[in-house]
Amino acid sequence: MVDLSSEMAELWASLGGSSPAGRSRVIQVTAARRGEGVSTVARELANHVSRRAGRSVWLVDLDLMAAPQYGALTAEAQRYGELSGPVQASPDGSAFFTVHPPARTPQGEPWPDANYLCAYRVGAARWWVTRFRREQLVGRQSVHLTPTADYWNALRRFAEVIIVDSPAPERSRAGLTVAPFMDQIVLVVAADQADVRAPAQLRDAVKAAGGHVTGLFLNRSRVETPGFLRTLLP
Repeated sequence: MVDLSSEMAELWASLGGSSPAGRSRVIQVTAARRGEGVSTVARELANHVSRRAGRSVWLVDLDLMAAPQYGALTAEAQRYGELSGPVQASPDGSAFFTVHPPARTPQGEPWPDANYLCAYRVGAARWWVTRFRREQLVGRQSVHLTPTADYWNALRRFAEVIIVDSPAPERSRAGLTVAPFMDQIVLVVAADQADVRAPAQLRDAVKAAGGHVTGLFLNRSRVETPGFLRTLLP
């Protein structure tokens, strides 16, 4: 695995570094195409920021069915630390998704959507990773992201930085659904990708959805000397 420590330091600095006391930020990391390294960048950024933030850092995985962040952290426990047991991931019972049709408790009441999302503390650091409990889905239940700020605003009260790992739009529109509620959006592009049309189209789609791409991360993790470049996209 390529060490991205210096790249994460540059990325964090370019995003403004530590937040002023009492303020929180939600930073989305996404890409136009799958395989650009979004999950790696989001995970390494969370790991880097957790060592500098005054309060906790949350890594929210929008790939609900695959849960790649939970899988990667479990597989690399020697690097990141063992995961704790699961805890409730919603401070107030809100969620950024809804499950249809709703499940029922033994008492016949709707099972809250927030109960499908749990969080795990990563090692001894002050960061948490979320996982959607897809094993709790039954029958023909489906999951849909909701275009509201409730969950993000609730989590802001407990976390200094919330990093959102969003799948490419060719797999899911999750990133575009939550884009309006993000403070900063970083677009990841593989350094060996010559065609810039797809990233430009995603930038325009994010803008149309009410979000704003603030930076570009050139992912060179597959070459000998990784590098970083952040710039406002034209």
